[in-house]
Amino acid sequence: MDAFYASIEQRDFPELRGKPVVVGRAVPRGVVAAASYEARRFGVYSAMPSLIAQRKCPDLIFQPHRFRVYEAVSQQIHSIFHEYTDLVEPLSLDEAFLDVTVNKKGMTSATQVALEIKRHIREETHLTASAGVSYNKFLAKMASDVKKPDGIFVIEPHQAVAFLQALDIGKFYGIGEVTADKLRKMGIRKGLDLYALNLDAMIKIFGKRGIFFYDIVRGVDRRKVEPERIRKSISAENTFEIDLTTRFAIITELYHLEKRVFAEMQELDQTAKTVTLKIRFNDFQTLTRSRTVGKPINSYHDLQLVSRSLINEAPIEGKGIRLLGIGVSNLHDNNPDEPKQLELDLMW
Repeated sequence: MDAFYASIEQRDFPELRGKPVVVGRAVPRGVVAAASYEARRFGVYSAMPSLIAQRKCPDLIFQPHRFRVYEAVSQQIHSIFHEYTDLVEPLSLDEAFLDVTVNKKGMTSATQVALEIKRHIREETHLTASAGVSYNKFLAKMASDVKKPDGIFVIEPHQAVAFLQALDIGKFYGIGEVTADKLRKMGIRKGLDLYALNLDAMIKIFGKRGIFFYDIVRGVDRRKVEPERIRKSISAENTFEIDLTTRFAIITELYHLEKRVFAEMQELDQTAKTVTLKIRFNDFQTLTRSRTVGKPINSYHDLQLVSRSLINEAPIEGKGIRLLGIGVSNLHDNNPDEPKQLELDLMW
């Protein structure tokens, strides 16, 4: 989808159309969740601090998020996808891979399927989508960004290597800004430079992911579209407008995060064996601590015991905390025969 959250705001509030709009809050530690294309012309993008966005565009309009609305629209869009194929792998609320090799409409052209889905989305939601069409997931992802907004781009097999070799290294999906800067310093600026590296050099740069990048720069991606992606972790975190400086404030916020994580564990009917604590201090130093336990965590009390032991051991004295997060991983389906501890909330 094109500027999904911001486009929904402009759709639902006509006075915002044609104006620079972001979803987020204009507060000292606010972050832009989405930016309209009008805002992007000023250099405003998602994940940018709100204050920087305001400096770039003084007329910027901040809209509070409405995630339930975005989720409802996302469900509409995914329903459209499933009219064509059940091989739909969601990446986020506004993005998904579709395998349409064999589709419910019996269409023989993936490009025609994409055009029809785009038209269907516009008619039903009054929003625009962009599509990338190719013979594997990586190339389809790369193609989807080429003609935004409201575009479609096709990479045929004989075009793949030339397309990838001409691509800026920072445009490769899976290569972040830090890695891209590191590669540029090594003289690797385009896909062509990446293509010239042998497998050993790739592994030295990327570790185990080196094999993946060695393949994809050659147009090879063997991953299948997976309709049911396995959930690997559950987490919750908060960034605070005012630093947490007292133990009472830290424990209070940790309690709310623990409750959010455990509620999602219950909803997904999952247990966990690993708990991870994340702390970002006011100097932007980030600290993570993890612990794996032998017995699956299937009660809030169990989660709290591990979480509190991690915070007690963390070197937080005398430091202001701007972000706090808690997560669980090493997930397993809940065993109905496993004894559970009764959950009791205590009010002070």
